[in-house]
Amino acid sequence: MTLAIEAVDLGMRYGSKVALTDCNLAVPVGRTVGLVGPNGAGKSTLLGLMCGLMQPTTGSIKVLGERPAVSAAHLARVGFVAQDTPLVPDLTVGEHLKLGAKLNPRWDRKLADDRIRGLGLDMRDKARRLSGGQGAQLALAMAAAKRPELLIFDEPVAALDPLARRRFLQGLMEIVAELSATVVLSSHVLSDLERVCDYLIVVADGRVQIAGEIDDLISTHYRLLGAHDNFDDLPPGTTVIQAEHTGRQSTLIVHAPGSLPYQGPQIQGPQIQRLGLEELVLAYMSRPTDPPGSRPVGHPQTTRL
Repeated sequence: MTLAIEAVDLGMRYGSKVALTDCNLAVPVGRTVGLVGPNGAGKSTLLGLMCGLMQPTTGSIKVLGERPAVSAAHLARVGFVAQDTPLVPDLTVGEHLKLGAKLNPRWDRKLADDRIRGLGLDMRDKARRLSGGQGAQLALAMAAAKRPELLIFDEPVAALDPLARRRFLQGLMEIVAELSATVVLSSHVLSDLERVCDYLIVVADGRVQIAGEIDDLISTHYRLLGAHDNFDDLPPGTTVIQAEHTGRQSTLIVHAPGSLPYQGPQIQGPQIQRLGLEELVLAYMSRPTDPPGSRPVGHPQTTRL
């Protein structure tokens, strides 16, 4: 399997502050990856490491098979759009495209011109006169015109209204189809990720909590409801992500790669419910924090009740 991103025991410190620890990832090429987590979880640090904007404190990371930003040729293979859309306020749309052509040896002028024309932007307009949605689309067009193999976006739609967000994501998917590129999209808007992504990475407390194909994750996570003694002996391989108990009932969020044999006389009456993407993400984002090194990263925590 060819990997777009491979991280092994990746860690990053800022002085005494741990931003990421024991991060392990193996993201195949061609995926559209949703990166999600609470503020301060380490998402931007992880994206910065992918882009080569910083060097890890521990462990290693490879992007498209090489160390990030190892050469100008490697930089040309990666497009990055920061949250504040890296535009120069006093440059016009046309001047941005000329600058992109000078800085990027693989620049696709036709792709950039077609995108700008399709958006109805005036080449003479300065960036400071563009709306938030127009600025984001210009940044997207410039990133795409590099013809990168990997596109990385750090909260590109955070400041956009719902209509502008929808147009941006539509444009993103059109570009993905044209370039056959791998995409990493960081966002707090789970409905956006569900619409465009097929792979998920959840980061919380500086750790990768879970990573994998969205369809696989959805098909192996459940909510279980039943009496306390229904779950005294969970099937081998079952992992409890969250557990809530009242006086009469237990509610568990579990990861169960195999089938759940909750049938027959051995367990009476538990309810088994599928989780949606939002419920799955929130369960991992709010799971109890473990001390560093207490469990494998990227795999759910095993808890026996």
